[in-house]
Amino acid sequence: MAREVLFPVDRLDVSAFTIPTSSPEADGTLAWNETTIVIVQACAGDTLGLGYTYADAATAELINQTLAKIVLQRSAFDVPAIWNAMVRSIRNLGRPGIASMAIAAVDNALWDLKARILQLPLVTLLGQARDAIPVYGSGGFTSYSNAELTCQFKGWEAEGIRAVKMKVGAHPEMDLRRVKVARDAVGQNVELFVDANGAYSRKQALDKAERFRDLGVTWFEEPVSSDDLGGLRLLRDRARAGMEIAAGEYGYDSGYFRRMLEAGAVDVLQADATRCAGCTGFLQVDALCQAFGLPLSAHTAPSLHAHLCCAVPSARNVEYFHDHVRIEQIFFDGAARADHGMLKPDLSRAGFGLEIKQHDVEKYQVYDKAA
Repeated sequence: MAREVLFPVDRLDVSAFTIPTSSPEADGTLAWNETTIVIVQACAGDTLGLGYTYADAATAELINQTLAKIVLQRSAFDVPAIWNAMVRSIRNLGRPGIASMAIAAVDNALWDLKARILQLPLVTLLGQARDAIPVYGSGGFTSYSNAELTCQFKGWEAEGIRAVKMKVGAHPEMDLRRVKVARDAVGQNVELFVDANGAYSRKQALDKAERFRDLGVTWFEEPVSSDDLGGLRLLRDRARAGMEIAAGEYGYDSGYFRRMLEAGAVDVLQADATRCAGCTGFLQVDALCQAFGLPLSAHTAPSLHAHLCCAVPSARNVEYFHDHVRIEQIFFDGAARADHGMLKPDLSRAGFGLEIKQHDVEKYQVYDKAA
């Protein structure tokens, strides 16, 4: 006798929006002037779940053409089974990159849908580990003038954020001066992080680590490419006490994160639920961090990670990334907002607690399709 399908997913709406940045932005290896968000809305009867990823608009077409037919008519309660089926379906496309980000958007929407059906906040559905999670302000782009850098960091300090991160590596000869500007902006009572996005060679990174530590930098993210596990391990072993090496934001599957941990490459592992195949993948990363005894830091997308990081035991903080904070405030009622440096899930709203501001965002739309 066939099992009754409870709350079958009967529609999947996929849309993409491209939003100009507030000013030109750059890091150690890339420059950009716009950001694209891909939003999935999964429907089961009268209940609608919302998930998203930050990815190219091509991700939306992959969802519509390949993933939607796997999801439709399956139970909204069977998220792990749907996730496994989606992963199998993209075998010949390759797991890293757009395929995993497409799965992430759908998986996030399905977790939100399940929580809404049960009328629970997502953190309550998953099981709450803490009431709130610290953020660190993230921006300080290499395209910023010293005045812009100072203004941004002083603004976060005034909001009660106790750690800030800046980009380095685009112009190595200027990095020490820029880091000193940042340190002067926030004083000694705010932690200072730097992120090279893999811009340095091993020898450059070793030299910068020593000099940055003199300026009180406590977190050095991707000093070399995140694919250079030996280089990351070298930096971790050679950096002075008080400086942590962080990487992992480009991880798309649990094998990637396991290899990084087995190599002893990081002090803090980063993961992103909009890249690592959604909430399901993020929970797998937390299990790895617990097994290896290392903390987990959520990369960007604060409105998603507020719930996830208050549910997973290994979480340390959430990246309060300038672009995503701005976009999520524009796009969603219920978007997460830090209060005195902490993100706290809204327990009065089901799921992630987000509702799209359809009228406000129509002008940014570049793709729209229902399956």
